[in-house]
Amino acid sequence: MVMTDELKQQFTRRITNANKSELIVILCDMFDIYVSDAKTALEDGDQTGFKNNIRYARAVLSELIDSLNLEYELARNIYQLYRFVERYLIKADIKLDKTYLIPCLNIMRKMNESYEKIAKIDPSGPVMKNTEEVYAGMTYGRNDLNENMNTAYNRGYWA
Repeated sequence: MVMTDELKQQFTRRITNANKSELIVILCDMFDIYVSDAKTALEDGDQTGFKNNIRYARAVLSELIDSLNLEYELARNIYQLYRFVERYLIKADIKLDKTYLIPCLNIMRKMNESYEKIAKIDPSGPVMKNTEEVYAGMTYGRNDLNENMNTAYNRGYWA
């Protein structure tokens, strides 16, 4: 799957409605796409695309690391996994070798499975407040269902 503008818009929509656990799942999904795109770029001989996608994956991983509460032992263990993944991303980037990406994907996909289970039982509400509401109606575009956003002109800011 390639990180297209449409996919970025879907991630944005998911983020606006996500609770804390769902945000972690979304970040893992983004990581997976960026690393998969990097692998594909290198297979196609696109070194610039490879390096860009590795950089994006590292930025996502950095967000995941920043989200950890290191007061807990479990978080410290997860931190070590993230650091391992980060080292392998760096090796892949320096050596232009996609074989380093396979363990990264395997680890992060297993982590994502766990995060998805946690997100299903997390009762907390969305992190973002005062966001646009999205309505999917009976109007269809050429290739897909059209969605309308109820945009509020005042989103919490007063002039």
